[in-house]
Amino acid sequence: MEFNAKAKAFGPLVKMGRLGGLLLLGLIFVALPLGVLVSCGEEQGGTIVIASKPFTEGYLLAEMMVLLVQENTDIEVQYKPGIAGGTANIHPAMLRGEIDAYPEYTGTGWLSVLGKEAIADPLEMYKAVKAAYAEEFGITWLGMYGFNNGYGVAMRRDQAEELGISSLSDLAKQADKLVFGANADFFERADGFPALEERYELDFDRLVEFTAIGFSYTAIASEQVDAINIFTTDARLKENDLVVLEDDQSLFPTYYAAPLVRSAVLEEHPQLEGVLDSLAGLIDGDTMSQLNFKVEIEKQDPKKVAEDFLRDSGLIE
Repeated sequence: MEFNAKAKAFGPLVKMGRLGGLLLLGLIFVALPLGVLVSCGEEQGGTIVIASKPFTEGYLLAEMMVLLVQENTDIEVQYKPGIAGGTANIHPAMLRGEIDAYPEYTGTGWLSVLGKEAIADPLEMYKAVKAAYAEEFGITWLGMYGFNNGYGVAMRRDQAEELGISSLSDLAKQADKLVFGANADFFERADGFPALEERYELDFDRLVEFTAIGFSYTAIASEQVDAINIFTTDARLKENDLVVLEDDQSLFPTYYAAPLVRSAVLEEHPQLEGVLDSLAGLIDGDTMSQLNFKVEIEKQDPKKVAEDFLRDSGLIE
């Protein structure tokens, strides 16, 4: 029998709920149930190495990759979690053939690895980074999971609803009555607050600088500030019931996650594409934030959280 699960191209682009702004384009894909064996004509067995970056989201996505391969192929997996230095060390290791697959972000690949200028349209950035990686590195980007983990601005949900603020343009209209807080790095980065202030013509009543982003959450929870900078899949968004404002002028570069696999490994094990693409379009921003919450706040084991999600999604038994 042939494994024939296909989540083609970029996966369906899903609306990110309140994370706003982007809609993963309604590309239709067909996904047959997992657990079907590969055909006898395909390469079977062998071992691949899957790695992760050293943070919660990286662990969760890599654990899902490992479980999908283990449950749906006879390929053995060597898992290397939490590689220090993240992309800076994992990417060269892939080029040397020491790592075969890991989850990465479009913005990281395009802006940091390839050193290109940001592309506002997330699908076009995905197409561009996919083509460049295939040509320059022999690495294949599979379908995007469906969420963007980039910069954003958040407010307390009750206050945002009371003031009728759902986008950064809405925020700009009432900024003169509000206090904005952020970590020092965000205030200093050219693509952080300076760009935000200029693009949306923001004029806050007061600015508060924190030494670390974690203090921003403490401050907004205690109503010392009204809006803060965040990463759009942060676990603490759920913990503090914050709403991420829509970046309606597409200021911040997008960081959509997807599995990367060495092209040579896909040629040797073609069944991996369908197996790993089965997650394309299934994880929106709210879902990723909730999964992060279970690990960071509730202290659940990343492997268990990943396994529960895959089982609830019908991807493993």
